Amino acid sequence: MQPLPIRILIAEDHPLFGQGLRRVLMLEPDLDVVAEVADGEAAIRSVRTLQPDVVLMDINMPKVNGLQATQEIKANHENVAVIILTAYDDEEQMIFALRTGASAYFVKDVLPSELIDAIRIVRSGQYVVNGHILANTAELMQWLVKWYNDRAWFDGDTQGVLMPLSAREMEILEMIVRGASNKIIATTLGISHQTVKNHMSSIFRKLSVNDRTEAAVVALRRGWIRLQDTGASFGDTHQGQTMQPKTSNESGQSFIEYALILMLIAIIVLAIFLIMGDEIRNFVNDVLQAWFGS
Repeated sequence: MQPLPIRILIAEDHPLFGQGLRRVLMLEPDLDVVAEVADGEAAIRSVRTLQPDVVLMDINMPKVNGLQATQEIKANHENVAVIILTAYDDEEQMIFALRTGASAYFVKDVLPSELIDAIRIVRSGQYVVNGHILANTAELMQWLVKWYNDRAWFDGDTQGVLMPLSAREMEILEMIVRGASNKIIATTLGISHQTVKNHMSSIFRKLSVNDRTEAAVVALRRGWIRLQDTGASFGDTHQGQTMQPKTSNESGQSFIEYALILMLIAIIVLAIFLIMGDEIRNFVNDVLQAWFGS
């Protein structure tokens, strides 16, 4: 009896790449693309309803990024293998992906034959890491420990550095990228100021950064937060909560600046008129005579 084809879900927000990927995969008789989705939320829903064997997951996607979606999928569908397929050629990004639950990580310029082989490998419960096949989770953990040791980051506890962010931490990181203060974050999420501080400390530790600016740079550079989404107000995405308006002091300061600029322009115009008054009047008379006659 012929084995059933491997059912594949593609999560990719660029239609051209997603459709091209589908065409390549459908040439293989043992592969079946069951759906294409364009954001992380749709990927989570589709895994729940379609039960694919393998998900090809982009990272930089709307609503929920690929790492968050992977974490959610693996928490509820342990037998679904996820292959991260991204534009970000970043080894630390790969570590985050593996610790989130991904079975393989590839940059989008991967050869089709290499990706197809990886799909078959991860379907059998194995991992593909830097071109090496790891038979099970134990071998993956050994590889990760060696990776930490080689970089002198490992101190006997791999839970500290490059640990996947929780859903709440990712939500706070998105608000950090948008420039929200701790007070605004606490109000928007309905949590205490101290809880926000605790989350911030955890985010800094996991990303191995020292401050909010460095955390925001990491989030944008790795595609966890979409740059085009950072300009949206919190009212668009956080249950009616909005960024605080400018204070009266800030508004008053802006009004004074504009008034001073207008006053300066008026003084310059008046000075020009006083210096060149006769010349201006003569010029206007000459123009009027040329247009309408004497």
